[in-house]
Amino acid sequence: MVYDVLIVGAGVVGCSIARELSKYKLKVIVVEKGEDAASEGASKANSAILHAGYDPVPGTLKAKLNVRGNEMFEELCKDLDVPMKRTGSLVVAFSEEEIKELYKLFDRGIKNGVKELSIITKDMVKEIEPYINDNVIAALYAKKAGIISPYVFTIALAENAAQNGVEFSFNSEVVDIKKKEDVFVVKTPSKEFYARYVVNAAGVYSDVINNMVGAKPFSVHPRKGEYLILDKDQGYLARTVIFQVPTKMGKGILVSPTIDGNLLIGPTSEDIQDKEFKATTKEGLNKAITVAKRSVDKFDVRKTITQFTGLRATPDTEEKDFIIGESDVKGFINVAGIESPGFTAAPAIAEMVRDILKDAGLELVEKEDFNPKRKPVIRFVELSDEEKNRLIKENPAYGRIVCRCETVTEGEVIDAIRRPVGAKSVDGVKRRVRAGMGRCQGSFCGPRIVEILARELNISPLEVTKHGRNSYILAGETKKFLLDKASELLKKEVYGNA
Repeated sequence: MVYDVLIVGAGVVGCSIARELSKYKLKVIVVEKGEDAASEGASKANSAILHAGYDPVPGTLKAKLNVRGNEMFEELCKDLDVPMKRTGSLVVAFSEEEIKELYKLFDRGIKNGVKELSIITKDMVKEIEPYINDNVIAALYAKKAGIISPYVFTIALAENAAQNGVEFSFNSEVVDIKKKEDVFVVKTPSKEFYARYVVNAAGVYSDVINNMVGAKPFSVHPRKGEYLILDKDQGYLARTVIFQVPTKMGKGILVSPTIDGNLLIGPTSEDIQDKEFKATTKEGLNKAITVAKRSVDKFDVRKTITQFTGLRATPDTEEKDFIIGESDVKGFINVAGIESPGFTAAPAIAEMVRDILKDAGLELVEKEDFNPKRKPVIRFVELSDEEKNRLIKENPAYGRIVCRCETVTEGEVIDAIRRPVGAKSVDGVKRRVRAGMGRCQGSFCGPRIVEILARELNISPLEVTKHGRNSYILAGETKKFLLDKASELLKKEVYGNA
C-alpha cells in the first residue's frame, strides 16, 4: 500500500497533524519508535502548560502559532473529553530591574495579539496567590494561560485520529528513508512503508530523520529539564502558573498546580548531547528546589512523590524558531525544533502543515463522516454516588478499586486497554488513568495492572512491560526461581566439597 501521508513521530505534534488530516479522504499512517503515543519524547515530560503567547519574539512562527494554538484548546478539549483549566499565569518580579523586563514581555505580548494581559501590583499578586513569596513586588498576569495533561491530550488526539481512519505503527523506529521517483520508502527494522508525502515530527531526532532523506541539513540538540512533582496536599500553594523573569535558556523554573491537583516544580535548563539522557541528578533537582523557593517558599520538599526529566528539541539555527516547511526534497515536510511553546502551538502547527501539504500538491477532499468527538472517558472518582452505583450494576469491574491513591477502578483500566490506540504497557495504563501516579507510585496497584494487561492482551504476565521493548516487569515465576536457586546452591555444596 502507498499511503498519501506518513508522519514520523506520535508526540503531540505528530498526533495533532494526524487528527487534522483525518478530516480528509486520505490514507495516513503515523510511524513511532515507541510503544505508544506520547511514550518517548517531550510530549510525556514537559511543564503541562498552555502558554498565553507573550514570550515568543513577534513575527516568529513561535509567536503566531502559540497564540492561535492557545485559542483552539477549549473546543478541542471539549470534543476530545480532555480536562483543562484556564488558571492564568504570573511572571513575578523581585526588583525594579525585573519590572522593566515585565514591560518588555507585556509589549511583546500585545504585538503578538495576546488578550487579557496586564501588569499588576504586589497587593493584586497576593490576592491571586496568597502563598507567594513576600519579596515579590509586581507581576505580568496572563489570564489566557492554563494547565492540562500533555500525554492525556496527545493520546486523545491519537484515539480520535484512529477513529477517523488514521493508522498507527508503534515499535517502528525509522532507520532509513529513500525517495524513488514520486514515492518515499520508509524503512523500519521489521517493515517498509511507502508514501507520497512524509511529515517529519520526530522531536529531538528530527534532524536525524531529515538527514536520512538527504535534505538540507540542520541540527537539533536536546535541552534537559528536571522536574519534581509534590503530593496533592501541596497543591493549594499555587493557583496559577508562576514563572520568574525568563533568561536566554528559557522561561525558567516555575511553580504550578497540575490538572490532577499536585504541585509541579521545574524545569532546569541544560544543553546536552545525548538524545536519550533522561536521568535526574541531585544537582539539578536541588537547583529546581532552590530557585522555586524564590517564588513560593512554603512547599515541603519531603512531600515529593516523583521526579522526571524532559528533553526539549532545541534547533541550532540563528533564529531559534520552529523549522516548519517543505524541504528541498519535494514532498518531505519538516516540523522540527518544536521546543516551548510547542505543546500549545501543536493544533495550529497541524493547520499549517495541512496547508503546506496542499500547496505541495496533496489533494484535500473533506470527509462527510468525520467525527470530531472521541468516546467519553469514564472517570470513576468524579462521578456522583448515584452514577457510581448505576455504573457498578451495569459492569461490576467498576466496583473494584485497583489504584487506591488515585481511586482508579478495574473497569477504567480495561477501558484504557480496549480503546482505540489502547494501552499495551504499565506506563500506557498509567498515562491514561493515573494508576501508579499517586503517593505509592504503583507499589499497591502495580501487580494488579500487570495481571489485567496480561489477561486483556492475552499474553503471559512475563511478557508485560513497563514501557515497551525489553522493560519486562517480571523475570520469571517465583517458585521456579527459588527451586533453581536451591538446586544451584545444592550442587555447589555437593561438588564443592568433593
